[in-house]
Amino acid sequence: MIKYCWSVFTTVFFAALSFGQVEDSLQRQQEIIEGEQFIATVNASLQEFYKEWANSENYDSIVASLGYVEGQVPEFDDSVYCQRLDDMNEMSPFHYACNPTVLSTLKYFTKNRRRFTSITLGRSKLYFDMYEEKLDKHNMPIELKYLSVIESGLRPQVKSRVGATGLWQFMYRTGKKYGLDQNSFIDERMDPEKATEAACLYLKRLYNAYDDWNMALAAYNAGPGNVNKAIRRSGGKTTYWEIRPYLPRETQAYVPNFIAMSYMMTYHVEHNIIPAEAKVYDFELDTVCLSQGVHMNIIDSLMDWSMEDIQFVNPIYKTSYIPKTTPQQCINIPVTKVNEWIAMEDSIYALDSAIYNLPIEEELAKLKSSTEDYHKVRSGENLWIIARNNGTTVARLKKLNPGINHDRLRIGQRIRIR
Repeated sequence: MIKYCWSVFTTVFFAALSFGQVEDSLQRQQEIIEGEQFIATVNASLQEFYKEWANSENYDSIVASLGYVEGQVPEFDDSVYCQRLDDMNEMSPFHYACNPTVLSTLKYFTKNRRRFTSITLGRSKLYFDMYEEKLDKHNMPIELKYLSVIESGLRPQVKSRVGATGLWQFMYRTGKKYGLDQNSFIDERMDPEKATEAACLYLKRLYNAYDDWNMALAAYNAGPGNVNKAIRRSGGKTTYWEIRPYLPRETQAYVPNFIAMSYMMTYHVEHNIIPAEAKVYDFELDTVCLSQGVHMNIIDSLMDWSMEDIQFVNPIYKTSYIPKTTPQQCINIPVTKVNEWIAMEDSIYALDSAIYNLPIEEELAKLKSSTEDYHKVRSGENLWIIARNNGTTVARLKKLNPGINHDRLRIGQRIRIR
């Protein structure tokens, strides 16, 4: 009887204890959920504020006040262009010349580069704040941000026919010289922040050499060697417009293009050009650092964050694999997905390891198994012969291969048999 009573007591006691532990656990989980909900609410409010601030210009009302209709391409007198360039000169160390070459380039841009201007204005929402921060750090003209528009159209993964790569179009050797590493998986010329830092250092060096920003731009495009040759051929002239006839043809157009693009980005509304919708704003991104290498498709499968979007905000990676490095690789991630990443990180690594780190024997067995599930149709075969030779039935084959035509099998056609 005593033994029975003690058994009942211990059962009730531990049940009560377990219930209390469960209750405490549930309470802690509820506190975590409430904390995450609070953080999510704060983040959402901040995102909304930043987005409203980034889009504070009411383009519709501005365009309406100018009396434009949709698709209208405004035209102005040369004196208007020159006055606007003069106004830009007042606020810039660049010399925005108003001469026949610049006017011709401007008019081409206002008619033929309208869509390009709209698209790059949208892309600028991801990069221009960072550009301005870097340029300010180096005490350099803010207008240099427009140089990247001319170089790459603000596409970090673009590569020219001669191999120049990234937002600032660094050649391989120049990139290495300014600290941009490259290997089979990573090309830091495509890293927006690192490439911008390198561009600032290179442009500053060129400006110190020529003491003129237009000459520095020419040297950035053609290389200092070609600029120095042009100086000698011009009889020792030291300004861009004086040496321009002696520069390579591409560089003769380079500074006028920069002036025209600077003008377009400044006066786009006056030309009835509205920025395209930004795919991503810089304030919508945070960073997380990886303790292991991982394939982007694994992240995609577990987080509903597409490979395309992962690559868009992480253009530094040449393939869909993010390697393990020291120091750790830190990737850009939407602020809204940071909590999900924290919750799923261990599962992401585990699944990646399970899929991509199989012993070679298992990989071969997996490959063999997948090939044994299918039969390649040979000459003279029909479904009955294929079914007989593979230990199955015609009905089963038809079920595994919906829409298959019994009478019209093609030689080489793959038939699923299991």
